[in-house]
This record gives sequence, C-alpha cells and structure tokens, in this order.
Amino acid sequence: MEEIIEEIKSVARTYPDIDRIFIADGDALIIKTSHLIRIIEEIKNSFKKCKRIGIYASPKSVHLKSLEELTTLRENGLDIAYLGLESGSDKVLDKVNKGDTREGIIKAGRKLKEAGIKVSLTVISGLGGADLYREHAIETAKAVNEINPEFLGLLTLMIEPGTRLYDEVRNGSFKLLSPNEIAVETLMILENLDSPGTVFRSNHASNYIPLKGTLNQDITSLLKQIRRAMEDGSYKDELYRRL
Repeated sequence: MEEIIEEIKSVARTYPDIDRIFIADGDALIIKTSHLIRIIEEIKNSFKKCKRIGIYASPKSVHLKSLEELTTLRENGLDIAYLGLESGSDKVLDKVNKGDTREGIIKAGRKLKEAGIKVSLTVISGLGGADLYREHAIETAKAVNEINPEFLGLLTLMIEPGTRLYDEVRNGSFKLLSPNEIAVETLMILENLDSPGTVFRSNHASNYIPLKGTLNQDITSLLKQIRRAMEDGSYKDELYRRL
C-alpha cells in the first residue's frame, strides 16, 4: 500500500493536471474496500483536477463486495467499473473458462449500477466461433439489455499463443470467423439490442469496422455502416489475429 500511495504522489508531481485516473490491473476491485478507499482518497488529494476514477472489476469481485461497500466506494469517488461480459451464452462462457455464468455477470452489472457506479461492459466478437456465433450474438444482446450499461465496448477476438483456444484454432476444432462473418454477427447483436442511453463503441484496434454511437437512437445508422462495409469490403487488416 505504501508503494501505491508513493507512486500516486510521484506521478502527481510530474503530471498534476490529469483529470481521469484508472485503477489497474485485471481486477483491482478485488482488494480490500478499506485499501481502495485509501487509494481513492490519495488520488483526490494528489490530483486536484481529477474528474473521474475508474477501475477494472470481475464478476467475482463484485459478488464479494456488499452493496454497502460498493455504495461507499461510489460515495468516496469511484465513478465507473469496467466489467467483462464477453458473451451472453453460457456455452461460450464455459468454453473460455470465464469463471461465471450469464446470470452471474448480469447480477454483477446490476449490483454496480444499484450502488451508483457506472458500468462499462465489454463483449468479444467472434468468441463463439463458427459453431456458436448465432447464439453468442443473440444471447449477448439479451444480456446487455438486462444490464443496460452506461457504456458498451465491442472488441474482436484476438488469439494469444500458449492458450487452449490458440491450440484449438491450430488443430481446427475452433473455427475463427472471417471479417465478413464478424460483420454478420455484429449485425445480429445490434438488431437485438434494446439498451437506451448506452454509449456504444467498436473502435478498438482489433475491430474490422470502426463504429460509435448511442443506443438505441443510432442503431439504424450503425447497421447501415456495417452493411456498407460488407458491400465494398472495407475491412481493416487482419493483423491482430496473431496466428
């Protein structure tokens, strides 16, 4: 803890005007609530212009925190949590060892919102492969609808060497979706989304088609952009497959 506090103070001396702070890494919410409160307090003391404090969270860490603890964190200055849904299909979640179920992740997202913490939800295109892409798309959209997050980020599956999924792609048991198939899946997700007010982004380096808008008002426009890209084949390079 002393190292963390000193690092906050050190960075603040060099970059005093930073207005957004992100507490990393993979699941920072898992640490003790009292420690998080101390970190947040130091951030506010050190960065006088800080307007937003965010954090990575897993479903597990949200489940372990009581609603009172989460509310206290919000009252102390935690504004937004980044939560990975990845897929709304239990079959897909099980195959990739997510560690929780569709219902569990939905409960975690709702719990954060009930505590007043904004939710930035992430979904991974292509995670169901060729076999489960339809279920992945439709069930993911339904899960997002039940959470109604403030933000929704749609990323595209990237394969990392050394993982089981990498081996499955290499031996042919998992078939990656092509850019056009990813576009079809994205169309299905958007066509089934009903999450008013959610800020939607699909402009990560991994995405084949950069998209951004606000749901539900921009869904028609987003669908047109995807169909236009499918017609003229204007997809970004497949560099990020990493195979």
